[in-house]
Order: sequence, then structure tokens, then C-alpha cells
Amino acid sequence: MTRWALLLEYDGTPFVGWQRQVNGLSVQAVLERAATHLNGGQPVASVAAGRTDSGVHAEGQVAHMDLPDRHSAKSVREALNYHMKPHPVVVLTAVKVPADWSARFSADQRAYRFRILNRGSRPALMRGRVWHVPQPLDTCAMHDAAQRLVGHHDFTSFRAASCQAKSPVRTLERLDVTRLGDIIEIETEARSFLHHQVRNFAGTLKLVGEGTWTADQVTEALAARHRAAAGPTAPPEGLTLIRVNYPDNPFGDHTNRH
Repeated sequence: MTRWALLLEYDGTPFVGWQRQVNGLSVQAVLERAATHLNGGQPVASVAAGRTDSGVHAEGQVAHMDLPDRHSAKSVREALNYHMKPHPVVVLTAVKVPADWSARFSADQRAYRFRILNRGSRPALMRGRVWHVPQPLDTCAMHDAAQRLVGHHDFTSFRAASCQAKSPVRTLERLDVTRLGDIIEIETEARSFLHHQVRNFAGTLKLVGEGTWTADQVTEALAARHRAAAGPTAPPEGLTLIRVNYPDNPFGDHTNRH
């Protein structure tokens, strides 16, 4: 068997999330069902770098799976994409990796982007891909407040009550807020994130942008180490997993995606 690293993108709207669930269709189920066609009809297990929630999108999700040795990179990519139709999931690149390589445990950084459409009119072309906030938001105030969260902290206030991580401590490498026209982008990077952490950041920073909170209140929420101290959880449709980094990037410059 050969282990393959897969670079994927998907629209999370119709899915219950990455992980297989009994109550609906998951991205993992679509991928693994397609992979059976490359494995003589036998089940194939996959592991992802990040278990995105229902409605969350990905531009740079990474997964790995083991397939029979006879396949080429091109045939893996094209066969999986063919059998995943008509679901909005595609493999951008398939690369052979060592048998002990893990999409999840070999990763040393993940990056997410949260988009807010900040205008009076609701989205039409970007429906399902942004959080619509009609009232004006102060992007500079949001960015300044976001810097209070960068660094090594106990993020209990910003993780879901159902989060199963053993520790709430994480090192946030970057949390930037920028605006281009009506679109506000919150981008963040860390080795790993807690459940709902980025969406809870977005919900809290929105309070700052509208003038309800100050940056000092963000600091106080972080120090409280209690979920009720921080802002609300922003909706999933604004969130996208944009990148997963590895010490030795198996995808290189992505030239083999063509």
C-alpha cells in the first residue's frame, strides 16, 4: 500500500462537517466512498489535518489515506474527483508520502480566515461564505483588540463547552483584522486550535468593532478563563481553513496538481 497526502478544497454548506456522522453527509464520507473505487470496493480510512464543523469551508484541507501501489498521482486525483461528483469537494493535489506521515500529527501550523460582509445589503453572490453584519464595524479597533489574544494563553474563554482538547492552552502566532471594501477578513495562525476558537474570536471582535466592547474587555475575557466571559460564537459560514503547513511540505509548489 502507498500512503497519499491529499490537498483538498470544499464548500462546507451541504455537509455536517469533515468527520463522519450518523445524522448527515460528511466530507470524510464522500472522500472515503470515492476511494473505495481505487481499492477494489473495500473501505478506505482517511485522516484530516482539521475536523472542520458543519458549514465551514476549506481551501487547503489536508488528508491522508492508504491505497494500492498501482496508482499514479494523476490517477488518484482524477479518480477521486470523478467519484466525488456532484458534491462540492475536490482533490487539488495527490502526493506520495512516507508510511508514517500523518496529515494531522505531522502538521506544525494551521491557518484560518473568517470573512464578514459589512454592509447594509445581505449577500447574494457570497451567500453561505460570509457572516453578514449590517452595522458599521471599526476594523482598526478590531485589529488592535485582536493583538491582546496573540501569544501563549489559556483560551478557556474562547473554546466551546464541548471541546475535547486535554488542555485549553495554545500559542496563537497571528490574529490580524483587515478590510477591503465591504469585506472584513480575520486571519489567524497557530499550531492547533480549540473547538470553535476562531469563531469565538470573530464573535468577540465583532463586539469591539461595533463599539459594544473595548480592547480591555477582550483582555479581561481572556483572563477570566470562562466561556461566558467572551463574546458569542460567530456563524460557521464565514470560516475557511486556508492552509496547513508541514516541516517538509509534501505538496511543494503544487505543480503536480495539473
